[in-house]
Order: sequence, then C-alpha cells, then structure tokens
Amino acid sequence: MAVRCFRRHRSLGTGLLLVVLMTSLAMLLSCLSGPIHQRHPQEILVPLSCAQHPPAEQESNASQNASGKARACRPKVDIMFLKTHKTASSTVLNILLRFGEKHGLRIALPHGRNDFFYPRAFERWQVEGYRPGLCFNIIGSHMRFNAAEVARLLPPQAAYITILRDPARVFESSFHYYGRLVPLTWTIPGRDKLAEFLRQPRRYYRPGGYNAFFLHNLQLFDLGYDHALGPEDSQVGLAISHIEQRFQLVLLAEHFEESLVLLRDALCWEAEDLQFFRLNMRKEAAVSPLSAEQRERARQWNGADWRLYRHFNASFWARVEAFGHARMRREVQELRQRNRRLADACIEGGFAVEPTRIRDPYMQPWQPVGEHSIMGYNLRQDVDEAQRQLCLRMLTPEIQYLSLLGGDLWITQLWGHIRHLINW
Repeated sequence: MAVRCFRRHRSLGTGLLLVVLMTSLAMLLSCLSGPIHQRHPQEILVPLSCAQHPPAEQESNASQNASGKARACRPKVDIMFLKTHKTASSTVLNILLRFGEKHGLRIALPHGRNDFFYPRAFERWQVEGYRPGLCFNIIGSHMRFNAAEVARLLPPQAAYITILRDPARVFESSFHYYGRLVPLTWTIPGRDKLAEFLRQPRRYYRPGGYNAFFLHNLQLFDLGYDHALGPEDSQVGLAISHIEQRFQLVLLAEHFEESLVLLRDALCWEAEDLQFFRLNMRKEAAVSPLSAEQRERARQWNGADWRLYRHFNASFWARVEAFGHARMRREVQELRQRNRRLADACIEGGFAVEPTRIRDPYMQPWQPVGEHSIMGYNLRQDVDEAQRQLCLRMLTPEIQYLSLLGGDLWITQLWGHIRHLINW
C-alpha cells in the first residue's frame, strides 16, 4: 500500500515537474519568437477608420429606443473586446470572429500563441503581421490590457467592451482550470484543495508566486491593474473610474443574454449576429459547488474584484432600466428562440457533450492540464448545406477558429503536442 502511494505521488510529482519545465520552455520560445519592438520618435498613427463596412443594404439598421420608436443607426465594426478569464468570454469572442469574417474585417490575431503573450502587458508587436501604422477593426483574444498600446491598433472611434463575472465563480473556475499550473497549490493538503485554500488563503498564497494572479483578483489583473490590491485601496477606485471612462459597455456573465441584447443595441447589429452556442463549458462533475460560506470567503479573498463587479453590476442594471424591461424580456425571448432553432439544426442531440464523445478531433476544445472536463459539440451529420458553414463556425473551438482565420499558433500547437506525449 505504501509502495503504491509512493509511486503514485512520485508519478504526480514527475508530471508536475514536466509541466513546469515544458511551460517554461514554451514561455522562452514565446519571448524568442517575438520581434524586438523599436520605438520611433514619431509614431505612425492608424487611420481614422480602417473599416471595410458591411454592404450598403446593411449600412443602416433599425434599432429602437426605450419608448419603442425606431431609430436608424450604422453598424459599428471597430471593436476592442477585453477577454477576461473564466467569464464566458470565449462565446463572446466567437460572436466577434464570426462578424469580422462575415464582413471581411481585419482581425488582430495573436503571434505564435492563442493569446497576446499573457500575462505580459499587451504590446503591438504581439499581433500577427504587425507593422507601424497598420490598422485593425477587431481585437479580442486574451491579453493583459494596455490602453495606450491597444489604441495604436484601432481607429479612435472603436467601441471598447469587456465582460465580468461574480469573482466567487471566477475563483472556483480558475482554481479548477489553472490550479495545477500554480505551484503554490501543490502543497495544499487534503482532497478538497479549494475548500482548504479558502479556509486560510494567506497561509498558502504568495503574491509574487508563479501564476499567482490566477487565484487572486484575476479580473482586475486582466484589465491591467495590480492583483494584490485590497478592496479599500484608493487605486481600486481609480481603476474603476478609468475602466468606466474607457469601456462603453461591461457585460455580465450571469446575465449573458441580457448582455448580448445590450451589445446588439450598442453596436447596431442585426439580431442574427448575436446568435451563440456556449463554448468552453465544463462538465457538471468538474464544477465545485460553493456553499454560502465559501462563496462569501471567495468574495472577501478577491475583494478588489468584488468591488469592481458590484460597481458594474449596478451600472449594468441602470442600463437595462434605460433600455426598458419589457423590451429586454421580449428581445431575450427572441434570442433564445433563435438559439434553440439553430441548436436543433446544427448540433447532434441539441446539446454539448463530454470530450470523450466528440467524434471529430478538429472540434475538440483545449483542456486544462491533467483534465478532460471541457465539453464540446458534434455537428449534425444531416445538417442543411445552406447552414453548414454557420453551424461549423459557431461550434468551432477558439484555437481552431484563430488558426482558420490565419493565426500561426505554433507555440500553442507545440505545447499541445508535448502535453499529448506526456499524457497531460
């Protein structure tokens, strides 16, 4: 018994060591693959607009104000989406990629990886094919936000959008997904490491630890701020003020459909542009339900994120109030009906399935280290040819979609092959 236990722990330790070594190698290759960014005394600014606007018949869409009166508006095509972690942001990105592809827009793709060298702060050279003065319409892959650098890629009238989620849920999801990549979790005793961490987080947590940001104020970190800030720190208030000034719309993952209705109104898009299937979902058995006490502990531990979330939760519902509750209910219902019809037309069985039941390897989503918990889809074999491309795009996992659009994600692909070889 003791020998088996020793062998099991030795195997686990060997696997974790290999993960750290291979991750470090991938990060080194990432750094070496990026061109040296030379700053010139005089910046070459992007044009006022680089948009290839939708066809003339779509240039003026009909929207409504809160009183139900129609208003004419032009679809917005210049969009910055700050893709936060564990917030349903992959589903939003799929919507944006489909819109960009549909209208022939220029999408900023990551260079070598499926993110913009996260957790480094974003810089222009991280974009595939970047050169000074080159203009993009849409940018939305994972990054650590850097407003000054982003602004040098997009027209000045670009819409800035992000999405937030209750930090207790973000923490639970991040702990599951990234836990094995955060060495400070390796010493946590017991089977329920998450519960033990929440009982005494400061015993296990070190702010400067490798990948520590995944377990503390992750949303604030994604937005470019210090994840070690306490909720009462004046810098958090300044951060909220800056975010409010920069981002025209902050979506909420818990109210995803309402968020998309507001997004459609803000961007003046067609209803069909906001259809979606949920991507990057975990199977139910991989979710750790938090008790009321654990949820409160997680919010306290991620206090700066909780302050951030409460602020934008309030502004979200103020926006819904201005939009009109009756109109919101109507449009959410219409969105659900369109999604149900598409699910019936596109998805075998109508629902997501566990990774072992996905037939086509191309449709396999990226899995967390040591787990097979992220669900995916099977395309209906008898799908109508007129809808086949739309169905495929809506079901395609993020990494495959970025590659389809021309992204050379060789570092991500190399890391995937290494993981496959060591069965991680």
